[in-house]
Amino acid sequence: MPKVSKLVRLTLAAAIAASGAIATTTITATSAHAAAATSTVGGQITRSEVLQRAQYWLGKSIGYNQGGSYPDSSGRNYRTDCSGYVSMAWHLSYSPDTRAIWDAETYEIPRSDLRPGDVLDSYNDHVILFEKWDDAAHTKFSYYSFGSTPVSHVQGMSIDASRIDGHANGDYHARRYKKIVDDVQTRPSKVGVYHPANQTYYEGDNAGSTLGSAMFGNPGWKPIVGDWNKDGVDSIGAYDPDTATFYESNDNTNVSGSVKFGNPGWTLLAGDWNGDGVDSVGAYDPATGTFYLSNDNSTVAVKTTFGNPGWIPIVGDWNKDGVDSIGAYDPSTGTFYESNDNVNVSGSVKFGNSGWLPIVGDWNNDGVTSIGAFDPNTATFYLSNDNSTVATSFVYGTPGDIPITGRW
Repeated sequence: MPKVSKLVRLTLAAAIAASGAIATTTITATSAHAAAATSTVGGQITRSEVLQRAQYWLGKSIGYNQGGSYPDSSGRNYRTDCSGYVSMAWHLSYSPDTRAIWDAETYEIPRSDLRPGDVLDSYNDHVILFEKWDDAAHTKFSYYSFGSTPVSHVQGMSIDASRIDGHANGDYHARRYKKIVDDVQTRPSKVGVYHPANQTYYEGDNAGSTLGSAMFGNPGWKPIVGDWNKDGVDSIGAYDPDTATFYESNDNTNVSGSVKFGNPGWTLLAGDWNGDGVDSVGAYDPATGTFYLSNDNSTVAVKTTFGNPGWIPIVGDWNKDGVDSIGAYDPSTGTFYESNDNVNVSGSVKFGNSGWLPIVGDWNNDGVTSIGAFDPNTATFYLSNDNSTVATSFVYGTPGDIPITGRW
């Protein structure tokens, strides 16, 4: 059983004494996020999931036809017109018309309070799905519509335009679906360090200061970070590579669960592989470049080979779909490779210098994981928001520390 000690507030200062070299394989901490939970038909649904569902019909050659239907991502059919499209986005059990959306499914709100997943409904004619305000003054907005073939995504529409999507502005009323719920507010990813000499985790603020620290695990164990209980906050864990046993903590103090996964010598991963808002484990076999991902911390849901043997695994939500997927870092060239489907390369970029260690996180809280690097010789972090330029850099920890990332 790992030894633990209570999280305490302190300044880093001289608390970390230099010791040893960084382990040859870096444990990658997932950039956990408050992903849209999967709704049930006719049940509560988050705003982010509404927009994800709306995007499913976008770009498809679906003909506008009030007598036709088309399936959502799970195969449930909805009518192929404006109100059927909104019904699909809201995951309703049926396809009401614009009048029923008004009368049965929504209530009126001020236009100034429109939020993602709300609608502008013209009782007798048309309904559009509000995406977001395009400016702070709430004078322009973006929306999704199925008023004609194909489904459209319109940006920069004036809220005061005489006509919106072909219909008189004055006929529209701002309405809110009765079962829509706000998403859990997420935090930007921050870096930290793990000091292997005394098994201490230090959580940083991306500016060189410490937010908190905790001891967890035993000598020789590897650090890992994730949102184990769906509270939107990452906490710590540890992996015993000799026994392939993972220990997690929900309070950075006590062991809340443990599980054996993978084989001794493999690298443990954590990610939200199915978009349920909870991080679960995965494992990477460095000898073969094979990933094993689990949704229940027990059985293997995905087995896939990506990259080459000896590369370093990374995990992130590269395309803002609410699901973590894999990637790999080639230390010989300093190149990151990302995959959106756990099979194919969706993007690659060189970042950092030889001998640096890869890190990933949603540094600007835009819902997309981006890259960074850690220079172990100087304990300097370099973070990028666009996978190209350095957005910020700072020294944190001491040489010999292992970098970690999470939403503290």
